[in-house]
Amino acid sequence: MPGTTEYPVQLIQPDGARVHHPEYQALVADIGPGELRRLYEDLVVTRRIDTEAVALARQGQLGLWAPCQGQEAAQVGSAHALHPDDYVFGSYRESAVAYCRGVPPSAMTRMWRGVSHGIGDPAAANMANPAIVVGAQALHATGYAYAAHLDGAEIATVTYFGDGATSQGDIAEALTFAASWSAPVVFFCQNNHWAISEPVQLQSATPIAQRAIGYGIPAIQVDGNDVLAVLAVTRQAVARARGGGGPSFIEAITYRMGPHTTADDPTRYRAAAETEEWARRDPILRMRRLLDREGLLDAETRRRVEERADEVAHRMRTETLTMADPEPPELFEHVYATPHRGLDEQRRDYLAYLADDPAGPLATVAPTPREEGVRS
Repeated sequence: MPGTTEYPVQLIQPDGARVHHPEYQALVADIGPGELRRLYEDLVVTRRIDTEAVALARQGQLGLWAPCQGQEAAQVGSAHALHPDDYVFGSYRESAVAYCRGVPPSAMTRMWRGVSHGIGDPAAANMANPAIVVGAQALHATGYAYAAHLDGAEIATVTYFGDGATSQGDIAEALTFAASWSAPVVFFCQNNHWAISEPVQLQSATPIAQRAIGYGIPAIQVDGNDVLAVLAVTRQAVARARGGGGPSFIEAITYRMGPHTTADDPTRYRAAAETEEWARRDPILRMRRLLDREGLLDAETRRRVEERADEVAHRMRTETLTMADPEPPELFEHVYATPHRGLDEQRRDYLAYLADDPAGPLATVAPTPREEGVRS
């Protein structure tokens, strides 16, 4: 990855035909029939998760959801390139990455339902909770990667963000620090062509990957709707990071088929013809055509994959709808790693405030032993 390619790397054409590209084919030479079916299954299941979450949001069961329809190959392909001990810092759209990292789908909806601050224990899947502040996760990833390097850990840290985030100063600062420190971090930009309602051409007069070159970071463009090509280039970047080669930048050219979030209406700023054009490059359809060409997708396999997708979505919906509302004191949990007197005082004052209301939720809540210690 010495510089940036003149065109996006591609290994599967939209019609499912393989592309002859020896350098990158070698990086996925171990991906046989079983692995291809597994990639296809993860693409289908993650789209089903996304569809179900959008429905839950439309039905008022989630406050918001950031769809990833159309971007599944960029997320699934890159996630499959990671090692279990690698660490991920995502934005609010990486539901497919989370699924591939082992995060239960119902954990992904907890934050959007308002019953949790995040998606669970980051250590369980080596994936940080979603970053709502646009671009901030790139700085978090760079700091984590550098600290891990100082500790002698031979891991890669990957941060995901969209094309719109590259206009944020946090991304520029992260690239500066990563290049200066030779931090083992992979910057993964999903260029889905739209930063909410503004096209990518308005933000960047040159390919986004070229920006990384200016910082001295090797960069590459990849067809983000080609799961095999994404897997190949991400493996290359991860190997570079784990081997002490420093940071890399991947720009995955893809497309956001749905709204920015369920609070958005893309028909107000986007032409239907553009969406229809990208629908013909759909990542799942492309993978299905490849499997059909190679005789790997019989009726039984397709049925099994669809049943798996429905099962995961059903469980996610059931578990989401039965989530218990958190108790108010939980607002103060998991804020600091060690006890903090100021936070204890705030918690005590808040409990006292709620207890003053005879009909309030905590009128009968007794102070915890830790609170008694603060009082004394």
